[in-house]
Amino acid sequence: MSRPVKLWLFDIDGTLVDTGGAGMKALQDAALHCFGDVGPKLDLAGSTDSGIVRGMFDHFGRDPEPSGVEGFYARYLERLESNLAGGDFPGRVLPGAVALLDLLAGRADVTVGLLTGNIEAGARAKMRHFGLDHHFGFGAYGCDHHDRNRLGPVALARAEAHTGRSFSAAETLVIGDTPKDIACARAMGARCLAVATGAFDEDGLADADRVVDSLEASAAWSDYLD
Repeated sequence: MSRPVKLWLFDIDGTLVDTGGAGMKALQDAALHCFGDVGPKLDLAGSTDSGIVRGMFDHFGRDPEPSGVEGFYARYLERLESNLAGGDFPGRVLPGAVALLDLLAGRADVTVGLLTGNIEAGARAKMRHFGLDHHFGFGAYGCDHHDRNRLGPVALARAEAHTGRSFSAAETLVIGDTPKDIACARAMGARCLAVATGAFDEDGLADADRVVDSLEASAAWSDYLD
């Protein structure tokens, strides 16, 4: 049986929700607005928004000046909100996510947060749209650092600030759907539960401590609880 974990850190895209392409299209629209072209093919699986934007500025030979980056994010967030609210992107909450979050919300011994490549405003927009925002009082985001492997310590510090108690990496479980989520967990010394609800199948996630088809597979995560 696995040791219980006190801090559960969730990725968003491909783990909790599928936006139906709303995020990708928002990034492309922002690139078109700022650079006049949608830019290079994007690999969003586990990437940070700030890393993606740095790559776009480099692709177009532009220095990532703060004003330019802020302008890009402003356009991106505008389009993201519009895409989520419209009917062209049939997004959904992924199987088992609501039941698991509701279960954890009823546990006084468990703290739940986000560990995501989304910038904070984008993460909050997605969580609001899908009705999951009330579960997450803090998180580590893609605007905190472009390197996802640097986000773990940020999440631990935010968890302590939010709860008033410290958490060790040994008490922490990262839940994600990509090899980059697994690498992030390893970099911080935490365990990783991988869900094959994104772009990777179980074989592609084999380096995680445990892999499940979806969060509906409660037998695979229940022994992380007391």
